[in-house]
Amino acid sequence: MPGRKPFTPTEEQRRTVRAMAGYGVPHDEIALVVRCSPPTLRKWCRHELDVAGVEANAPVAQTLYQQATTPGNIAASIFSLKARAGWREKQAVGVTGARSGPLASPDRVVLHVVSGVPRAGLFETAKPCPTKMRGGPR
Repeated sequence: MPGRKPFTPTEEQRRTVRAMAGYGVPHDEIALVVRCSPPTLRKWCRHELDVAGVEANAPVAQTLYQQATTPGNIAASIFSLKARAGWREKQAVGVTGARSGPLASPDRVVLHVVSGVPRAGLFETAKPCPTKMRGGPR
């Protein structure tokens, strides 16, 4: 029974896969160029797909490192410390009421719960609750 010829990538196709993967081209598009299915590409060119991104990032990382360790390039140094050393800028957040005074205490707080998880940003102040509570969402 005649079938498709089995795919065996040539060295040129492997170089193409490695280059395109290094540029960030999606596997589906690389497969179109080398004329195979995406699963076949992943099966036969796994190594090229895995190492291409690392090889592409290495010279960029080297350049950034050289820039970060060169006196005078403060921006590269700060970026490197944030990205690699876990440094971050401290941010203080404060909330005040009218005329920069303290916030008035709300009479009640309404918390909307969706799928059992409280959602941030859905708090609101309202008038005092009536003496008789009603069930269900408002």
